[in-house]
Amino acid sequence: MKVTIIGGGGRVGSNAAFAIQCGGIASEIQITDVNRDMAEGEALDLLHGASSTGGQRIYAGDYERAKDSDVFVITAGLRRKPDESRLDLINRNVSLFKGILQSIQQAGYKPCAHFFIVSNPVDILTQLAAASLDVPTQQVYGLGTMLDTARFRSLIANELGYAADQVKALILGEHGDSMVPIWSSATIGGLPMQGMDGVNPGFQNAIFQRTKTSGAEVIKRKGGAGWAVGVTIAEVVQAVALDKQFMLPVSSPQSGCYGLRDVSISVPTIMGRKGVLGHREIKLWPKEEQGLQASANSLKSILRQVG
Repeated sequence: MKVTIIGGGGRVGSNAAFAIQCGGIASEIQITDVNRDMAEGEALDLLHGASSTGGQRIYAGDYERAKDSDVFVITAGLRRKPDESRLDLINRNVSLFKGILQSIQQAGYKPCAHFFIVSNPVDILTQLAAASLDVPTQQVYGLGTMLDTARFRSLIANELGYAADQVKALILGEHGDSMVPIWSSATIGGLPMQGMDGVNPGFQNAIFQRTKTSGAEVIKRKGGAGWAVGVTIAEVVQAVALDKQFMLPVSSPQSGCYGLRDVSISVPTIMGRKGVLGHREIKLWPKEEQGLQASANSLKSILRQVG
């Protein structure tokens, strides 16, 4: 499988490339970035380790060389300027994203190519990509709440003293302020989390607030997220490359799950070699379903305002 990472010279893109390389998921990884020197430096650094990770072909390239890619991972994005509104930042990123899509379209791509959106606002950009690209909708998806879910699980485990991979809990909805924690189906070691020692409303509120603010906390302490987002990106690519049929909270265009339509948002989604294989409408508590509806309405409001 050939994976092209657009924006691969940045922290998120390079960390994703490293995670994909270490996982042995792709045989070929192309790094593209507006900063050509950075792309070449990252590709060279990764290539130096290829003899220990499976002998992948890794190089810096461009859109023309990317047209035979199986998966395009788009991580390029802009940071907020001082005193800039969230909507202004969204519109700047939408403009950048449209330029990336145009470059991909001009160079060409395979009909079976997948487009995996990581750039923010991920739900908005996933919806725009699905409307712009001439591929089946199932081949367009975004990172959604994958990172939020990973943070959520790890924070729960750390606080309660369990191994992180024993915790199964989801964040659904928008990757943003209106995300929804799903406590109703949360488990530890296959057992319901509800009723376990230490799990009470106070604990749940504290963990969710820490999850919501984790991104800002990492930015404050080290300048931006990288490793955790890299491994969640790799998890999605692995599900596709190996046809894992994992259920993951990726963002994808909705056509009826929980009554949601005309919006890309994270719901339980089966991912495999053809991309989005289906959505699963697990039973939620009423307040969780209400939160999911509110999250979708928030995204639709933003979609109406983007330039």
